[in-house]
Amino acid sequence: MKFLTEYRNPELVKFYLSEIEKTVTQPWNIMEICGGQTHSLVKNGLLELLPENVRMIHGPGCPVCVTPISLIDKAVALMEKGVILCSFGDMVRVPGSKKSLLQAKADGGDLRILYSPLEAVKIAEQNPDREVVFFAVGFETTAPSNALSVVHAQKLGLKNFSLLVSHVLVPPAMEAILDDEFCKINAFLGAGHVNTIMGLKEYHPIAEKYKIPIVISGFEPADLLQAIYHAVLQLEKGEYKVENCYERLVKEEGNLPAQNVVNEIFEIGEQEWRGIGKIPESGLVMKEKYAEFDASRKFDISNSAKKEENLCIAGEILKGIKKPVECPRFGKTCNPGNPLGAPMVSSEGACAAYYHYS
Repeated sequence: MKFLTEYRNPELVKFYLSEIEKTVTQPWNIMEICGGQTHSLVKNGLLELLPENVRMIHGPGCPVCVTPISLIDKAVALMEKGVILCSFGDMVRVPGSKKSLLQAKADGGDLRILYSPLEAVKIAEQNPDREVVFFAVGFETTAPSNALSVVHAQKLGLKNFSLLVSHVLVPPAMEAILDDEFCKINAFLGAGHVNTIMGLKEYHPIAEKYKIPIVISGFEPADLLQAIYHAVLQLEKGEYKVENCYERLVKEEGNLPAQNVVNEIFEIGEQEWRGIGKIPESGLVMKEKYAEFDASRKFDISNSAKKEENLCIAGEILKGIKKPVECPRFGKTCNPGNPLGAPMVSSEGACAAYYHYS
């Protein structure tokens, strides 16, 4: 597909649905990694159009959803210390152990909602007497811009700018899910925007080790059905390889300049995933030589290590063990106005997708 009109072309959608129906002979469970893909599947009614033998499982593909409570609490603590906290808008309503960033702002904290971490660098330049912290959350997709903000702050000689880092990596999460004793996943749809940055090289060992197809997909209806069709083809043939159905943006090597700036600022380390737990080497942490830009080291903020409340089954939803509608609180005591967990409050969360569109 090359043109915008093709991505939602009804005839193309019908074609792929027909080909999937002709091809599938047994039940298959396919997990889409990205929350944006989940929203597209639900919003466009694709889950109802797919054959019964093709079951889509929604993975932990929402960085907001997997940001641990302890990081939310740290961000709130920084605001209470008088720091200017900068964040993307999708983080501000995610519950911490006591309050969200938005509630901390209502209590007098200085919260700035931005579109780019480079805006936070500008705020630090304009407010030399105030500490400015950008809440750096995301997968491989947002890591380059966050790393670039440190490069710019260093060039400007800023001493009042830092990042509160909560960067998670997709491949280790995939392995953690596949290693789970309850895992019933037969194939993955890779997130096209993540692979635009990281390329495909890290997926080949996973496909080989677990004998599982990984098909890179875009986000529009025709994108997703094309990728699902190729995943089903592999499964029916007994094949397991990495296949790129998002060639208009994803290259085997990925975006090398973006990778270079990430590798300059960050290194791989252990990361806690909300609802899942700690996964070794699944996150990005600031390198020692850039410690002055690391808010966790710069400020005396302890890790509260709070656990998700038992009221929320976010962990089971993020692992693909349960669907949002299987939660007894879904749409009742848990809704966008009163979210019990991040999958309901996040714009890319599976619970929010089901609530709004299903």
